[in-house]
Amino acid sequence: MVTYADLPTPVDGKFAANITHFGRALRKAGLPVGPGRIVDAIKAVEAAGFTDRDDFYWTLHACFVSKSEHRTLFRQTFRLFWRDPQFLEQMMSAMLPMMRGVAEEHKPEDAERRAAEALLDGAEQPKPPKNQEEDELVEIDASLTFSGEEKLKSQDFEQMTAAEQAEALRAISKLDLPVRPIASRRTRSAALGRYPDWRGTMRQAMRHGGEVRSLAMKERRTRWPSLIALCDISGSMSGYSRMLLHFLHAASNAKGAGWADVHTFTFGTRLTNITRHLKVRDVDSALRRAGAEAEDWEGGTRIGECLHRFNRDWSRRVLGQGSVVLLITDGLDRDDPERLRAEMERLQLSCRKLIWLNPLLRWEGFAPKARGVKAMLPHVDSFRASHSIASLEDLAAALTRPDDLGDKARLMKLLE
Repeated sequence: MVTYADLPTPVDGKFAANITHFGRALRKAGLPVGPGRIVDAIKAVEAAGFTDRDDFYWTLHACFVSKSEHRTLFRQTFRLFWRDPQFLEQMMSAMLPMMRGVAEEHKPEDAERRAAEALLDGAEQPKPPKNQEEDELVEIDASLTFSGEEKLKSQDFEQMTAAEQAEALRAISKLDLPVRPIASRRTRSAALGRYPDWRGTMRQAMRHGGEVRSLAMKERRTRWPSLIALCDISGSMSGYSRMLLHFLHAASNAKGAGWADVHTFTFGTRLTNITRHLKVRDVDSALRRAGAEAEDWEGGTRIGECLHRFNRDWSRRVLGQGSVVLLITDGLDRDDPERLRAEMERLQLSCRKLIWLNPLLRWEGFAPKARGVKAMLPHVDSFRASHSIASLEDLAAALTRPDDLGDKARLMKLLE
């Protein structure tokens, strides 16, 4: 149970204004809080009083939280807003990026960054001190420069600053993967269908003594494919894995996206199924659970062995008819290339389309020289980059156009 025994009692008496501001922060953080809930919260606090600090927390909790996945975000927002006297400094530190191997005074918890961003919305962040020599006005001709948004979309994930990464993650969370329904062999009755329904026609005729009064029609049923993502989390992919997992989290939780289901696997030295973890609505909590499940994070790479385990243990479970597979890796593998080639061929034959996303395509002079790339390239349907927001947006072309090859045709010529 969460206790707030050391919660300081406010002395300004502006409960209504503070609760209103707190409710607006929750709404910006993602909770469905409207004016009605804020009014109910003010009335509830007036009725319950402020004699016990834990009662105050759970009173607001009862008014603002309606789903279990909102509890963590509410707790973090409440702690930052009501508990810490220097909550602005705490929020600033919470929004700093977490770096592996670097000691931190304050390690952000689940949903703490989202709570900090909501409470800091519109606040002016502190600026670093300037030297007197830098105070002079500098005029720059920006007539031929890109806008900030366009520059961010084309920028490499590894070259982004902490602020740019935060903006990129917000942009990635809004991306969607378009998908078209697949025409099934099965049919259903339809008045404006394209095919004659002879059985339906005879059934209607039997109701009128065998007289055929109209011709029954039917149309093909449609079904939605599944999306299966295999994401490389080895050391060579560490600069892109977090961004791409944010992208897969957005795809897993997109409403009305059209996919029948989304399955996500990570692999390095072993294969790990993190599908259930990415179903968690809060992205910070989802990635933390996925990272705890995948113990081979930033380790070695055994693509052939991991694909063998997927083909043996998971392909029949998740690769239904019409499934699309996203293989996210740089292809740098030291296993037997013949085994890798055989597993890639089997994977391609098991799905409707196999799309390879490789961050190494950001280099203009990229050539399929590595053994793993040579073994994998002939057995993919589309070969695309995955190093920026723009490259992820271009993935829509590979999903909506069945004849899309990406850069495969150009690179296959280099193999000849």
